[in-house]
Amino acid sequence: MSDARVTIQRDSEREERVVTTGTTAAALFEGDRSVIAVRVDGELRDLAYELADGQVVEPVEITSDDGLAILRHSTAHVMAQAVQELFPEAKLGIGPPIKDGFYYDFDVAEPFTPDDLKRIEKKMQQIQKQGQRFSRRVTTDEDARQELAGEPYKLELIGLKGNAANAAEGASAEVGAGELTIYDNLDAKTGELCWKDLCRGPHLPSTRMIPAFKLMRSAAAYWRGSEKNPQLQRIYGTAWPTKDELKQYLEFLAEAEKRDHRKLGTELDLFSIPEELGSGLAVFHPKGGVIRKVMEDYSRRRHEESGYDFVNTPHITKERLFEISGHLPHYAEGMFPPLEFDEQNYRLKAMNCPMHNLIFRARGRSYRELPLRLFEFGTVYRYEKSGVVHGLTRARGFTQDDSHIYCTKEQMPDELDNLLTFVLGLLRDYGLSDFYLELSTRDPESDKFLGTDEEWEEATEALRQAAGKQGLELVMDPGGAAFYGPKISVQARDAIGRTWQMSTIQVDFQQPQRFELEYTAADGSRQRPVMIHRALFGSIERFFAVLLEHYAGAFPAWLAPVQAVGIPIGDDHVPYLTEFAAAAKAKDLRMEVDSSSDRMQKKIRNAQKAKVPFMVIAGDEDVANGAVSFRYRDGSQKNGIPKEEALAEIADVVERRVQV
Repeated sequence: MSDARVTIQRDSEREERVVTTGTTAAALFEGDRSVIAVRVDGELRDLAYELADGQVVEPVEITSDDGLAILRHSTAHVMAQAVQELFPEAKLGIGPPIKDGFYYDFDVAEPFTPDDLKRIEKKMQQIQKQGQRFSRRVTTDEDARQELAGEPYKLELIGLKGNAANAAEGASAEVGAGELTIYDNLDAKTGELCWKDLCRGPHLPSTRMIPAFKLMRSAAAYWRGSEKNPQLQRIYGTAWPTKDELKQYLEFLAEAEKRDHRKLGTELDLFSIPEELGSGLAVFHPKGGVIRKVMEDYSRRRHEESGYDFVNTPHITKERLFEISGHLPHYAEGMFPPLEFDEQNYRLKAMNCPMHNLIFRARGRSYRELPLRLFEFGTVYRYEKSGVVHGLTRARGFTQDDSHIYCTKEQMPDELDNLLTFVLGLLRDYGLSDFYLELSTRDPESDKFLGTDEEWEEATEALRQAAGKQGLELVMDPGGAAFYGPKISVQARDAIGRTWQMSTIQVDFQQPQRFELEYTAADGSRQRPVMIHRALFGSIERFFAVLLEHYAGAFPAWLAPVQAVGIPIGDDHVPYLTEFAAAAKAKDLRMEVDSSSDRMQKKIRNAQKAKVPFMVIAGDEDVANGAVSFRYRDGSQKNGIPKEEALAEIADVVERRVQV
């Protein structure tokens, strides 16, 4: 038996080791239960993989991103096995790992019930305890078709081999462009086949290495994401390296559910999405309208102070405009179908930038006007599939706080630096403070990107330099750029640690060319401006939802729809508080008086449910002393505050935009 020399790579440390031919990766890390797979010469492999001479082996720990994906994909297999043992007629769809969990799609006669999920989870626990081995087996297309003859969706994936990943979300976990493999679940003692699935792997060595899991819910999902295909039943689950981590995750989900903007939007009477309007199309109620107006007014003021010019553009345009901009050939699937009249096609506006280009081009421009910063609260309409529409965070109609800056190449570095400083400062004003930056670049292998290598390199480097000046972590997003240019996105973490993409800044050399935009330079020559796309909130609706969840509905006083509510101890005290409310309104404060017939304690509970920052209470003693008492949202109280001091405190909290 010959020897093989392999290199074990752990971070920056390398260890040379000589092993006999046929040694598996598991032997290199024997006794280390945290290692559940390996990366061999850059490719993920099972621990059962037999090593060859000259290979570089990196351990994959269960807590790493790759390790978590392997854990969750292995758990998805266990779930699918449990489903088919309990529902033998179930046909298998796709079962990939996803963020924080996994899912698997099944074709079954009836939707799964909560009781079904309990039975499936119990069966999974039995399979987990059996310690079945995950065993990889290479097969041919023909043999796989014979083995999986009873699985029509698997047969379809085999037919799509090489293109399956593009044809169905999650299919890359099962079928790639290379060899076809099946994973067998084998009895730990006898080696007999218990179950099998078409899969690329890798997987855990055995089901016993799945430490903690839970099934979450079921939902309907169209095969390959298309309404034209059969509707399957999808079961979602989660799996974690320890039971404590699972418990923490479930507690996190419970907190996130309390903060769900759709739930809070109803409870606080802020907005709704009427069925008569359609999915992804929201209406804002009076209280939600107040918050939105305050957000917009403050943003307008800050933009005015920073030298922006306000513009307005229509909601519909001739289709030709989006052909010129390049959006129609590159973004048609995200746009609503054309409307035909006057013997030509029109489109609902999906983005504002082409119309802003027309404003720039409306007359001759001089270098003295640059940088020209155009700003619009522009409502756009995008066709999102029904399966991805989610409240205000993924809508079909929304308003962007959209800016397009036209500048010279010489001005571009300073403009990007100032832009990034501006958007970060404004986001901090709204109460977000934990940021990192993401730089999305072009995929050199893709043909969807317009422009030359030199243009992309120049634009990307300019964004990289601007990002570096902020002192924030910079994460790369290869291939994530828009078709016309690279972008920096500001990623913000909310109060419970979730990450939201907020502002984006994109450098575009392409649209100025496509629209033939020019300005007269100092030497009289005609030059092409650089175009910078910048959305600060992204969309007002989405930012509204993020803030609603960040604050769990308890907005700081400056954003709260009702900043103070007067609560009289008795009916005799209503006029006194009405007078106080009038003084508050004279100072542009938003105050109401609860003069209903409810008892005082119920009025307090109602104000707490409405998450009003200040409850202003008045009784006989307060009236006699020309004072009021404050009750805050946390239940604390401050008594006997002179009226002018009370008004000053509310006004100060609003002015400083702080939380109470």
